[in-house]
Amino acid sequence: MINALGWRALLYKETLRFWKVGFQTVGAPVLTAVLYLAVFGHVLEDHVKVFGTVSYTAFLVPGLVMMSVLQNAFANSSSSIIQSKIMGSLVFVLLTPLSHWGWFLAYVGSSIVRGLAVGLGVFIVTAFFAMPGFVAPLWILVFAFLGAAILGTLGLIAGLWAEKFDQMAVFQNFLIMPMTFLSGVFYSIGSLPPFWQKVSHLNPFFYMIDGFRYGFFGVSDASPWLSLAIVGSAWLVVSAIAVHLLRIGYKIRG
Repeated sequence: MINALGWRALLYKETLRFWKVGFQTVGAPVLTAVLYLAVFGHVLEDHVKVFGTVSYTAFLVPGLVMMSVLQNAFANSSSSIIQSKIMGSLVFVLLTPLSHWGWFLAYVGSSIVRGLAVGLGVFIVTAFFAMPGFVAPLWILVFAFLGAAILGTLGLIAGLWAEKFDQMAVFQNFLIMPMTFLSGVFYSIGSLPPFWQKVSHLNPFFYMIDGFRYGFFGVSDASPWLSLAIVGSAWLVVSAIAVHLLRIGYKIRG
């Protein structure tokens, strides 16, 4: 049974946690994305064309938005859990009558809020450089939500697994960061050699970004329906793992 009042209170607490330092958790990622756009857009604008008539800068905007959504959704849940474990404050959440579903909804929900907030900020600022179209807005919303949900869930799993910040850094630097950067944020995989195109199709992050980009331009490297099926299935799998770990109290109960 889900304690509705309890998980909403924890959701509010987790949302307030990152919003209190919004300059760091929201403002800094927006600035980073703008720097990426300024550098890559300036250097490659006249040399790279994608999807026929789409300029490289316009192509880059959705990729940077989605990359920011993914990275910040992961950072929110993972940092909250690991900090609470190390500081010993997690015991106060354990004392509440919250079920494992309540934990899941609160931590993943707040990660979705942060991911979407950062993504919106990045889009508003980068749109001044190049305004992409809105061919299919519903696809944009669906993939933004699913992407934030998946990475928020992965962050929850990573936070439960890690016992110190070094372990969290390994998870983020050797798994999340490479999969994000090699997912087509800065390029269309159609420009890659056949071998690397096949490798890219094994990366679930590619389908998140490619499906999200489809909503802006109406064209993509893979079918948006295929991307939706893969991304939706991936969320179900990682959610099942996260809920199971919370149910058994993995590394949070003695």
